[in-house]
Amino acid sequence: MLSRLSQVARHLSRPAITSFVTPSTSAPRRTSTTGLFNSIMGSTATADERNARTIHTAACLIIGDETKDTNSNYMAKWCFKLGINLKRVEVIADDEDEIVEAVRRMSDHYDFVVTSGGIGPTHDDITYQSIAKAFGLPLKLNQEAFALMKKISVPRKGDPPFEWDKPSPVLTAKLRMVELPTDVNRDPAKQFLFPCEELWVPVAVVNGNVHILPGVPRLFERLLDGLKPYIQPRLVDPEGKGIARVTISTPLPESAIAAYLTELAGRVEPKGVKVGSYPRWGEKHNTVTLVGKDKAFLDSIAPEVCHYIKGRIVATEGDDDADAAAPTEPLVQVAGAPASETADVTTTGSGTK
Repeated sequence: MLSRLSQVARHLSRPAITSFVTPSTSAPRRTSTTGLFNSIMGSTATADERNARTIHTAACLIIGDETKDTNSNYMAKWCFKLGINLKRVEVIADDEDEIVEAVRRMSDHYDFVVTSGGIGPTHDDITYQSIAKAFGLPLKLNQEAFALMKKISVPRKGDPPFEWDKPSPVLTAKLRMVELPTDVNRDPAKQFLFPCEELWVPVAVVNGNVHILPGVPRLFERLLDGLKPYIQPRLVDPEGKGIARVTISTPLPESAIAAYLTELAGRVEPKGVKVGSYPRWGEKHNTVTLVGKDKAFLDSIAPEVCHYIKGRIVATEGDDDADAAAPTEPLVQVAGAPASETADVTTTGSGTK
């Protein structure tokens, strides 16, 4: 059966393109061989199998009716540094049906899923209950999280008085934040992570690969960073060297460089390199990126690219906007180009876009 599935994947798959959809409930239109195999086998994989497999792909689900999202951007950079391919980001409302559909689909399609938001103490914080429903799990009071909450929580000015061992509306609201989806047949250590000693907030891991995080950016960022030691052994590159990026600024319009970039993309794709082109409306320069895991190879082809698109390498996009008329760095000879033709190359690196 596995060999047959591999044949299906080879014939039907195409390289996937990251989808940023707001909102959406449809699956990605294009699926890589790994993604297709996971989608076929995903519903049959156990939670422990999902929790142990190598992490190639990730997805981020932002949950909230009124949200100003910065967490997906932070996760994109985090994944980039670890060499994880962030394939999908979705923003959906605090709606149980939408949450249930989205987490089931993402859990089946991607190796590592993170949700952000909807785990507070109020009536519209329904992420825990919705994800529990998605996977047929009960909500249970997590005693470890509750003990840490009592130990670490500091009352804020204006908070109504209450007692931890006496029923009250305040206590009920607080308990909502530590009543977590629980699979009684699995090891609790694999379901409830406490990445930050100074925080009582747990990361609940449901169905083996859905990680539930708060929407507050400073908490989201600290907990996501804290997950790195847990997932690093499962990365394609356990050393976590991540992905490199070379950013090149060019004064030429996309139409002038499209033919060359198309030829280049086909030539470097077997090396695992993606070529991107991004217009910058109203600015003097557009951006071309080279992205891959072999930084030495990226550095070796960068001078050629600079030559043919009349560009220069920058640390981050827009770095040369202010000094567009300033003298450029010394020119270097491009291998294979006529002696009179040179390329402007400054620094190389893997800045984030």
